[in-house]
Amino acid sequence: MSMAANWSYPTTIRFGAGRISELGEACKAAGIQRPLLVTDPGVAPLPITERALQAVRDEGLEVAVFSDVDPNPVASNVEEGLRVFREGGHDGVIAFGGGSGLDVGKVIAFMHGQTRPMWEFEDIGDWWTRADPDGIAPIVAVPTTAGTGSEVGRAGVITNEETHTKKVIFHPKMLPQVVICDAELTVDLPPHITAGTGMDAFAHCLEAYCAPTYHPMSAGIAVEGMRLVKEYLPQAYKHGDDLEARGHMLSAAAMGATAFQKGLGAIHSLSHPVGSLFHTHHGMTNAVFMPYVLKFNRSAIEGDIDRLAAWLGIAGGFNGFMDYVLTLREKLGIAHSIDKIGVDDRKFQLMSEMAVVDPTASGNPIPLDVPSCHRLYEQAYAGSL
Repeated sequence: MSMAANWSYPTTIRFGAGRISELGEACKAAGIQRPLLVTDPGVAPLPITERALQAVRDEGLEVAVFSDVDPNPVASNVEEGLRVFREGGHDGVIAFGGGSGLDVGKVIAFMHGQTRPMWEFEDIGDWWTRADPDGIAPIVAVPTTAGTGSEVGRAGVITNEETHTKKVIFHPKMLPQVVICDAELTVDLPPHITAGTGMDAFAHCLEAYCAPTYHPMSAGIAVEGMRLVKEYLPQAYKHGDDLEARGHMLSAAAMGATAFQKGLGAIHSLSHPVGSLFHTHHGMTNAVFMPYVLKFNRSAIEGDIDRLAAWLGIAGGFNGFMDYVLTLREKLGIAHSIDKIGVDDRKFQLMSEMAVVDPTASGNPIPLDVPSCHRLYEQAYAGSL
């Protein structure tokens, strides 16, 4: 089977090894003549970035780079990027990298033509209708990790530095016009990043599948996304140059972000405060919380997980699925408790108060409150299942 294709769901996706060579032409297809490539400082000096820039230059386009992006992006990253975008006379964004570069790039493109403060476009109700859609610059997205799936998303997660809370900035036109998914860009990811980003994709699919919202299309996408992670994440972790495994993981990441239109839940609502306050890797943090949230939600999701386990070829229903998650985490070198990723127990009350108002909390199968979040933090800290 050829692992090269052109897809139009949920946007135009050019999928296949080596297709970064098409980046300049993709910019032209999106109506971009003077792109600003937005990435993070770790990705900016890598050979894959130079490959991307050369592909743009080969089409006769002028391109510049902005890489002042934190691992958990903050408002000042967007503000500085906007300044560079405007002063450079750019007319579109290449969002390039992992979730941080993708999110900041998309929000820069969105905010380019807005006059209201960024926080007035948080994903609450119909706040997105406040935006001027004509001012949103076109976006081409290129993921270099297989985790967040932000390349096919309509939002960016930005931390408010004053409140240390993560905010989801949303607008339908933040969906990139063209996405290039090239497995060759991911082969040099170190194993721990492969593990963390891969488990992020798995968490997106798992929480979307479990969310109580009726969205059978998303649920089906989530199941196939989890199958791909199950089959190919261990291979990508062990053999980083396996283009087939890397390609399937890129698919799983995009599927997770497509599926979570159905909802997310406590894995994410617990992880977001940890990332904001302790600057942990988002995917790794999700992976640590996963079994504790599964146990918390068991009474509401056991039947669904029984079916999921059968579809994935995992024996033993809910208990078998839980054992699978625990074994997978161990194989990938993921910590069992949050103290091992640098979280202390002095801010549990604050974290719990932040978690219940996180926009992902409403999708949890069992309603969350401050006491239940506090207990989950305590259990995840003690490693107690």
